[in-house]
Amino acid sequence: QVQLVESGGGLVQAGGSLRLSCTASRRTLSDYSVGWFRQAPGKQREFVTTIFWNGITQYYVDSVKGRFTISRDNAKNMVYLQMNNLKPEDTAVYYCAARTQSSIKYDYWGQGTQVTVSS
Repeated sequence: QVQLVESGGGLVQAGGSLRLSCTASRRTLSDYSVGWFRQAPGKQREFVTTIFWNGITQYYVDSVKGRFTISRDNAKNMVYLQMNNLKPEDTAVYYCAARTQSSIKYDYWGQGTQVTVSS
């Protein structure tokens, strides 16, 4: 069982930056591909970005390309989401999730961290 914990959310003005962190207890994240998802009020949860277990393969939703960067530090058992040039439409609860190399779905989820971007 993988328990994920997110941190780093908060309130920021449009154009500002935040860095979200995701760590795991009881397991090492290096064995998993990790993704970030978000859910805004009244909307469905959407995929934001993912980084594969190899640390090389990454995908981003078009709306965050050039502004968000996912990275991982396996020595610290951490995955990060650097968010720059934030916009009010980025306001959401952000979740990290993990899946094994052989799985096509994310099996493990954190409880989320709130990001609020004011205009």
